[in-house]
Amino acid sequence: MMTTQFEIGVIGAGNAAEGIVDGILRKSVLFDDRLIASDPSEARRQVFAERFGITVTDDNRRVVADSYIIILAVKPQVWKEVVAGFTDLVREDHIIVSIMAGVSTAAIEARFPDIQARVVRVMPNLPIHVGAGMAGVHAGKHTTEADRLHAQRIFDAGGRSVVIADEAMMDAVTGISGSGPAYFYYFVEALIEAGVQMGLSAQHASLMAKHTCFGAARMMLESGETPAELRRKVTSPGGTTQAALDDLRESRVFEKIIQGAMAARRRSEELGQ
Repeated sequence: MMTTQFEIGVIGAGNAAEGIVDGILRKSVLFDDRLIASDPSEARRQVFAERFGITVTDDNRRVVADSYIIILAVKPQVWKEVVAGFTDLVREDHIIVSIMAGVSTAAIEARFPDIQARVVRVMPNLPIHVGAGMAGVHAGKHTTEADRLHAQRIFDAGGRSVVIADEAMMDAVTGISGSGPAYFYYFVEALIEAGVQMGLSAQHASLMAKHTCFGAARMMLESGETPAELRRKVTSPGGTTQAALDDLRESRVFEKIIQGAMAARRRSEELGQ
């Protein structure tokens, strides 16, 4: 492996990259002098420089030339244009970690026809910002087990990761855990609004809804019981919870959530075409 100034170079200093870098530094996977990030936005570069103390630049070529692991954190709509700017600098000892929704490892590998590019595709999610993220990880055809473990170490610092053997399932990962936090936040928004409409103050409704959901999520993780089992424990026949669930079933909320997740998966597939 060629000696490089930085261990990890991040191309695209957006919100997702911010969560990734936060986890790396918070868990001391690396120190700040081993990270560099690039972005065309001066404001975003300033955020990374001030919050994390890492090197920042607007030069993607510098990031690639001086780093060992390259994290591609750009929008899937512009990735081909971005990658074209540094294709000639990618080496066989690079590990390319892509968090771009819908973009396959084969599509990225094809951009580097002169080498066997080592690509790992990852779909993280927003709670990586608080160390509670979930990431699906798929290793491309030229990667080694060590490459995959390098990638998992990065994302485990921000929560947990699971290996996805079949890359076709990465679009499903996007629909469930990648986009999933937004569905949950949408539910909490509705719960807060219900409290307000029933006469609670916005402050009390928000506090109750958030902590109720936090407690329910924590209990699912720590009790070992399934969501269905826990739901049944809350639901007394003919009681208040039963009345709410009956109404939700009549409105087909369960089926609508499934349909929404599938719509996210379809969009992920479209972005990769």
